[in-house]
Amino acid sequence: MKPEPLYDGQGVEPAYHLRYDWTGWATAGRTFPKEMKEIVGGLREAWEGDGLRVLELACSDRQVQALCSVKPRVSPTFFAARLKGRIQNAIREGACAFSFSRKLAVRSIGDNSTADVQRYILRQAGKERLADVRFRDVLRQITVADAAVDLSLPTETLSGRYWYNLHLVLVTAERFRIADAAWLDKIRDQSVRIAEKKGHAISRLAVMPDHLHIALRANVEHSPQDVALAFQNNLAYALNQCRVWKDTYYVGTFGEYDMDAIRRSVKMKERGVRHVP
Repeated sequence: MKPEPLYDGQGVEPAYHLRYDWTGWATAGRTFPKEMKEIVGGLREAWEGDGLRVLELACSDRQVQALCSVKPRVSPTFFAARLKGRIQNAIREGACAFSFSRKLAVRSIGDNSTADVQRYILRQAGKERLADVRFRDVLRQITVADAAVDLSLPTETLSGRYWYNLHLVLVTAERFRIADAAWLDKIRDQSVRIAEKKGHAISRLAVMPDHLHIALRANVEHSPQDVALAFQNNLAYALNQCRVWKDTYYVGTFGEYDMDAIRRSVKMKERGVRHVP
């Protein structure tokens, strides 16, 4: 019999910076209505109820690009379906003959690029203040840097391409410091197993005495909250069902392009310059 999860996300206010960039195209031979920007603008309130907010928008006759912030409960597939579905319904209600192409693109975006996040995680062991500096070597040895996981590559689905990269941080309860190298080893090994079981791929992992950093390409069906809770609960179970983590967590999106690059792309599209990052 499965134990009850120790972490359910209820009543928790996590720290997060989650942004997705969505691009949709018209089907071959079709174009968007001229009023496309006004149509999309009228959907903002409905999208707020879905847990997403449009930050930047660019529309052309063949393409729509929306940069959005999202709540932790919003998965990339849910996000893409809500954007595409609400736009399509609004156009049809306006009696326009139109349909989206089946292909779409969703990119996770952050203030920092993939390279920045990966370097930051790899530096964690060297930054740790320790009474016994030899313990720093232990932390370096259990740090994961998997070159086989290329976070620049998308996840391909029937509906489109998704670049979905997350930086997850868990902190121990009361900032309790785990000094047992065997426990730290177990956290690393179990983290890799959890990722494999859930369909994630870990690129970088740093296990510290009182916190954990993970950079991963996540399963596009799983929301950032799903990802965080899976690691919290499964790691707690592996550590004798011990409530080792704080209830809260940090999760942020990142990718090959940072926020400035995407905003420049959106502005270029508004001016009719063709450029898709």
